[in-house]
Amino acid sequence: MHRAVRRAVTSLSRRRYATNSGSDSTTHFGFKEIPASSKETLVKQVFSSVASSYDVMNDAMSLGVHRLWKDEYIARLDPGNDQVGVQTRCIDVAGGTGDIALRILDWAREKHADRDLSVDVVDINPDMLEEGRKRFRRTMYHNTPQVSFHVGNAQELPPAEFPSNTYDLYTIAFGIRNCTSIPDVLKEAHRVLKPGGTFACLEFSKVNNPLFAQVYDAYSFSVIPLLGSILASDRDSYQYLVESIRRFPSQGDFSEMIKRAGFHTGRKGWRDLWGGIACVHTGVKM
Repeated sequence: MHRAVRRAVTSLSRRRYATNSGSDSTTHFGFKEIPASSKETLVKQVFSSVASSYDVMNDAMSLGVHRLWKDEYIARLDPGNDQVGVQTRCIDVAGGTGDIALRILDWAREKHADRDLSVDVVDINPDMLEEGRKRFRRTMYHNTPQVSFHVGNAQELPPAEFPSNTYDLYTIAFGIRNCTSIPDVLKEAHRVLKPGGTFACLEFSKVNNPLFAQVYDAYSFSVIPLLGSILASDRDSYQYLVESIRRFPSQGDFSEMIKRAGFHTGRKGWRDLWGGIACVHTGVKM
């Protein structure tokens, strides 16, 4: 995070304590408490800062394992249709760099010979979307109807652009924890999915084994910010991202939020990856 972002967070924190107004609710930005209305701007600044090194950042935060997690995530969703002419419509939210969208399209083509499936990639940050466009310029999907990029807020997808009951699959990977209101994101996901459509979230989560959790915490808070300094000259953004993981709800709590949004999650509703470092949550719109 650049110095300007750091100054903004400090200023917002001081302002909250300097006023006695209750007009603005608060939320967390990492371990800091800030006005809820400010989080969107601060998160945008973080991801503008890391956009060009986003894949490197994920490699640092997961020791490269995020690539295996994403592969498993898509394999379990098994997107695509073997019937020619039947279009599967997908929306990948907080998907700016396009790596999930590319995996979806490749899986559908390779496993189902499906060239009708399409993915709308949505991200609140134009810099992240530009990284996605760059990625797709090197693929066969560039300039085809199979992929499109949209600036949009996961909490308030414009109905004119994203109508209700439109999509068969909604994916969001390593993005929902950065949103100001998770319930609003889930509500919008439910709205845009067709009845029978699937919500699927891949996110960092809570480690189950106490000993492993201690080792993971030590790595997260000591090594990852240092890697941010070395790899991207940006310790603060990486520090925020580590803290945001710790503030995210537990697997059980998040699953309950998904149910309250109207999704059917089955008996459990989630699958831990690598002992809970990451987790895949799914739900079906009934």
